[in-house]
Amino acid sequence: MFKAIVGASTFQDALDSVSVLVDECKIRLNEEELSIRAVDPANVGMVDLTLEAAAFESYEADGGVIGVNLARLEDIAGMANSGDLIHLELDEETRKLHIEIDGLSYTLALIDPDSIRQEPDIPDLDLASEIVVEGAQLDRGIKAADMVSDHIRLRVDETDEAFFIEAEGDTDDVNLKLDREDLIALTAGPADSLFSLDYLKDMNKAIPSDAEVTVELGEEFPVKLHYGFAEGLGNVTFMLAPRIQSD
Repeated sequence: MFKAIVGASTFQDALDSVSVLVDECKIRLNEEELSIRAVDPANVGMVDLTLEAAAFESYEADGGVIGVNLARLEDIAGMANSGDLIHLELDEETRKLHIEIDGLSYTLALIDPDSIRQEPDIPDLDLASEIVVEGAQLDRGIKAADMVSDHIRLRVDETDEAFFIEAEGDTDDVNLKLDREDLIALTAGPADSLFSLDYLKDMNKAIPSDAEVTVELGEEFPVKLHYGFAEGLGNVTFMLAPRIQSD
């Protein structure tokens, strides 16, 4: 059983955070929250999303799992204006999701959850540095790096107490230094890793510019990016595997 009413912008933000990595996913309709966990086909990027029942205008669920085509669901949600309410109801007999938006009715055929890639385990990593930065600052560094390279280096200088976003191209280089006063918070430890810029750009598309993004970083370890949405009732964690730097 699943029946819910949710604000369009909240629902769209939730879908955006997952669709940047995968085309289809399982949605767990838990009693107290909706949750999605998925990994991209190359096993490089992961996303873990939770949206609490309190983020919905109304929410009833009993722990079922559905499989959805994210592109189609996003297209439907995109028909709504930001202030609209989206009504969702699962028909368990036909395995279809009924969606209503301001007089528009849509019936979405669901995917067998067993045919969708298994949900990943997101490891509990002990990463030495934690940086809390505005989404707009992260966006600035990623866009600058994209001008010169397809890789991006994230590092923390413990002595300077600064977070660096860097990229090195064939001819040009980019370096964004964010000192402690430029950041919301900084726990400085040994941290220096190289990542695929394409993946980080995709993740960055979903991160609101006014979000407080917590970056967990180590030395040649995956990076974790955490941020909240829907007034803190929604939470997203991205994890991105590093590119191992050759000596």
